[in-house]
Amino acid sequence: MSTPLNVAFHTLGCKLNFSETSSIRRMFEDHGYGTCKIEEGADIYIINTCSVTDFADKKCRYEVRRALKYSPNVRVVVIGCYAQLKPKEISEIPGVDLVLGAAEKFNIIKYIDGLSKTTDKGMVMAGEVSEANSFIDAFSFGDRTRSFLKVQDGCNYKCTFCTIPQARGASRSDTIENALMNAKKIGASGVKEIVLTGVNLGDFGNGTEVIEGTKPKKIEARYSAYLSWDLDDYDIDWDDIEDYEVWRGDLEITFKDGTKRVIDSFQELSVDTKHGLEEVLVLDEDWNQVEGLNG
Repeated sequence: MSTPLNVAFHTLGCKLNFSETSSIRRMFEDHGYGTCKIEEGADIYIINTCSVTDFADKKCRYEVRRALKYSPNVRVVVIGCYAQLKPKEISEIPGVDLVLGAAEKFNIIKYIDGLSKTTDKGMVMAGEVSEANSFIDAFSFGDRTRSFLKVQDGCNYKCTFCTIPQARGASRSDTIENALMNAKKIGASGVKEIVLTGVNLGDFGNGTEVIEGTKPKKIEARYSAYLSWDLDDYDIDWDDIEDYEVWRGDLEITFKDGTKRVIDSFQELSVDTKHGLEEVLVLDEDWNQVEGLNG
């Protein structure tokens, strides 16, 4: 194929998306593509979308219009969570050439090669989210002062308000060895701060082997960025809650609002864990706002 001179990128949503966009950008560079801003006139425009549907739809349509304004012949490719959730809707947006799902986005170079051989618009390559069953590492570099290092992806919880399991698949994570190798690469490049990112960092350690059933679910005592119901898997003695000063500075629980009403509403939590969290609120009201039950 005739290699396009320039590829532009735009990322919507979370730090995880930023890490993946950056890795996909390097993938294009490794295959001989140039990169630029959309305002500079790109041949291909990659839009990495988020899972908040209303926001994603409006922003995606806006970005497509903006791309066509600067480069009327640009080929627009949409990836990310919204692309997995609503591929048909996205394919019908005027100007969209290709939609790639969760399992297809890291093979984007192959699909771009195919795109050059057709004039069709609105092509969809998005399989079932269950096909996104392996961990693909990623990290951002060069576009911010800190680097976002992806160490976990997907989620096994089926929260009513959340579409992440449908958009990213089951929980899976990197190996410690590979995560450390990537961290060293980032450090060697001069980056001073690395932010570990994922959908649910409290589930780190449960990789592809766990999904396939060849390895048991990993249980370790880690206290950082927990989803609230992860607490049931860890050895916290709530009966000794008055001695919680030992670990209070290390325990971060993902709640939007750490009140008794909210804690009681979580059906996923055991009675003992609910009771323990409520006791913490009684013992230290400031913990809710500062160190523990943050949103």
